[in-house]
Amino acid sequence: MFSKLTLLLFLLMSVGTNLFGQVCATVPEPAATEEQKLKLQKAFSNYQQNNDNADNIIWYGRHLGYNGEYAQAIDIFDQGIEKFPRDARMYRHRGHRYLTVRCFDKAIADFEKAAKLVRNKPDEIEPDGMPNAKNIPTSTLQTNIYYHLGLAYFFKNNIPKAEAAFRACLELSKNDDMKIATANWLNLILQAQGKKEEAKQLWQSLPQEPNLIENFDYWLLLRLYYVDKPTTKEQMQSYLDELNTQRRTILSAATTAFGIGYYCKLNNLNEQAEELFEKVLSSGQWASFGFIAAETTKRKIKPWV
Repeated sequence: MFSKLTLLLFLLMSVGTNLFGQVCATVPEPAATEEQKLKLQKAFSNYQQNNDNADNIIWYGRHLGYNGEYAQAIDIFDQGIEKFPRDARMYRHRGHRYLTVRCFDKAIADFEKAAKLVRNKPDEIEPDGMPNAKNIPTSTLQTNIYYHLGLAYFFKNNIPKAEAAFRACLELSKNDDMKIATANWLNLILQAQGKKEEAKQLWQSLPQEPNLIENFDYWLLLRLYYVDKPTTKEQMQSYLDELNTQRRTILSAATTAFGIGYYCKLNNLNEQAEELFEKVLSSGQWASFGFIAAETTKRKIKPWV
């Protein structure tokens, strides 16, 4: 068993003065579960035994991220890139952690590099670090590269490139979970640009009874635009009340609350939009994409048009 101090000392010896030097935002104190800590210790042990193994580097870096040690994770992926400069996985995972710490330009550079490295190559299933209820991975290396690239551009307000990345991701998506997750963000982008007909075509291209393992909330957000469609303050309040009655925890999920809030924003329900964005920002879910989306949206005066 390794203490946090042992981990820190090893990292200092491993990565030198670069440690903690690559974050673009103030990172909250990490709060990991005991299970996550144990998995990190195991990943660290494997890495310590052989830090020239690409998988050991990747899993150590991933588990550092799951434990909230984002700067350390970035530094481990730096080592991985130095040793394996043609391994797209290193850039994909470092890019994810650059997203977390709000280094959007660095994240974009990593995902663009990863996309070049996998171009014209067969895709591969990406194992989940935090498995779903059925322990069936729903994403691949290439879908994750383009999905996260789309988010990075989305947070940067580069909407044409965000749209292109999510379209590439959707084309690569082979299961309903990945299709619905990708379509959620792509739909929001199309709606924000006023591309109503393209958004409608996207909705019609999706399975209307998707076989989902985990992305039920993204399906709920898509249905908000095409099935539920509240347009007045009273209708929206009724919709929110019904959600709270059926699933009391759903609005505590940052990405769901953000998605509903942005629907409100697009439909001129500005008071409810602000309430939902504030709910997200007070949730403490600092590393979630919904939190980052709410954070970056509130910095803008207008929707993404």
